[in-house]
Amino acid sequence: MPELLADHTTLRVGGPARRWVEADSTDALVAAVADADAAGEPVLVLSGGSNVVVADAGFDGVVVHVATRGVRTDGGTFCEIDADAVGSTSEGASCGGILVEVQAGENWDDFVAWTVGQGYLGVEALSGIPGAVGSTPIQNVGAYGQEVAQTIWSVRTWDRRERAYKTFANAECGFAYRHSRFKAEPGRYVVVSVTFQFLQGSLGAPIRYGELARRLGVEVGGRAPLEQVREAVLALRRGKGMVLDADDHDTWSAGSFFTNPIVDADVAAQLPDDAPRFPTPDGRVKTSAAWLIEQAGFAKGYGTPPATLSTKHTLALTNRGGARASDIVALARAVRDGVAARFGVTLVPEPVLVGVALD
Repeated sequence: MPELLADHTTLRVGGPARRWVEADSTDALVAAVADADAAGEPVLVLSGGSNVVVADAGFDGVVVHVATRGVRTDGGTFCEIDADAVGSTSEGASCGGILVEVQAGENWDDFVAWTVGQGYLGVEALSGIPGAVGSTPIQNVGAYGQEVAQTIWSVRTWDRRERAYKTFANAECGFAYRHSRFKAEPGRYVVVSVTFQFLQGSLGAPIRYGELARRLGVEVGGRAPLEQVREAVLALRRGKGMVLDADDHDTWSAGSFFTNPIVDADVAAQLPDDAPRFPTPDGRVKTSAAWLIEQAGFAKGYGTPPATLSTKHTLALTNRGGARASDIVALARAVRDGVAARFGVTLVPEPVLVGVALD
């Protein structure tokens, strides 16, 4: 029986893979991709499946599932993360921070829980985000005032064009809002591991997001214990349907479907006075995709099952059970076009679209 990609994506849509390869080591991962490239076979590298929309027709090529595991601290041997035992304390960190190399297939939230248990600070506000570690630098995953770019030391990749391993230091990764050099050249680099640099302590990094600060009872810029930050973030995300739960169709999604638009100042000036505005260093302005969607008339729960907006968060497009990729795309197109007609701002999808398009 062919492997259905709907069984491997958080949206639970997607047809069959012509060929499926489970890669549980770096050698197996690279060999599968390199062999397919040499044979001229289309390749889809799939990890957590949390940021992808796959066509109903499936993928007519080889799908390489990244199942590599392990973390290595400051040059030690790799060990797997035990999601049920993440409370031990690490010793011996230098004042310059501790380096932790993580295999691409490790579950992201298990890794975050492990860092909190170790007293490593810097990704605690990224708790509850679905997917695998190797995907995080591609999108420069972020939430509640943190981005992985703030703690990534380097990214080790397989360069499919040069057929060689390449490691990129943080400054070479081209990180920006939900962007990186890996996203800029889609498909070229296969992330095989990510190395993070963490400081150690009992308090998390300064809280930079107002909603989280209020939840924790601290001022923006204040700090709170790592465990409390993690629990507060998980509670906020659950309230928005952003923590995976098989029994909650609001979590059958690809997370935030659209990125927050960054527009020129003159475009921002044309938005209503109460539209959120966040100046960026390059003189442009970031606004809220969720606000634009709601003000354009798309309320929580908008749509007709089996595909609707989440009843908890207008940025999530959800599968209410039995939805097809075409249903999700039709809903996304309606929302995008409605916002463009109302505000002159074109929303950009955040998930990777495989065999489907909004245009």
